[in-house]
Amino acid sequence: MFSGIIESLGHVAKAERSPQSLMLEVETGLHDVAEGESIAVNGVCLTAVEPSTTGLVRFFVSSETLDCTTLGALEAGSRVNLERAVTPATRLSGHIVQGHVDAVARFTECTQSGDARRVVFEVPAQLRRYMVAKGSVALAGISLTLNEVGEPNGETFPIELMIIPHTWEHTTLGTLKIGDAVNVEVDIIAKYVEAQCRTK
Repeated sequence: MFSGIIESLGHVAKAERSPQSLMLEVETGLHDVAEGESIAVNGVCLTAVEPSTTGLVRFFVSSETLDCTTLGALEAGSRVNLERAVTPATRLSGHIVQGHVDAVARFTECTQSGDARRVVFEVPAQLRRYMVAKGSVALAGISLTLNEVGEPNGETFPIELMIIPHTWEHTTLGTLKIGDAVNVEVDIIAKYVEAQCRTK
């Protein structure tokens, strides 16, 4: 489990592709990663397949993960958001994030608002029921607050967020270009509420 508070920015050292999988080598800056440890990479929960004391961590990415996330677009030099799993003593500064991506959204708009930035993403319409204004969402693994949630227009709907300078500068948000894709994970609590309502 994660909190959506990005600990560091890493970069991809190598991306070795096979027909149905990807082996990622990421320079994480983390020198005590244990074999089998879970680390969120751009919001995707991945397992470290080798221990590391150098900071270079290897991750196996399955075909299922490649089909459902943006990880297949990574290449050597790509920057990635990193977060280690929370511990029982960790402050939950963001919200509960599992690293299980629901869909991919597209970056469509960015305007300056004082020192902050107002950004808009287009999200697949099937996720609309899990989002509310002032609720939480994880984009590229970053816990963010939804300022506005639009209505579906065909296959997508817009969400608007206000990004503070710290988040813009210390995550991959500041490197996005219009049209870029990001991983989306909705608030798991909304899913549980929906499931309970369906069983009554």
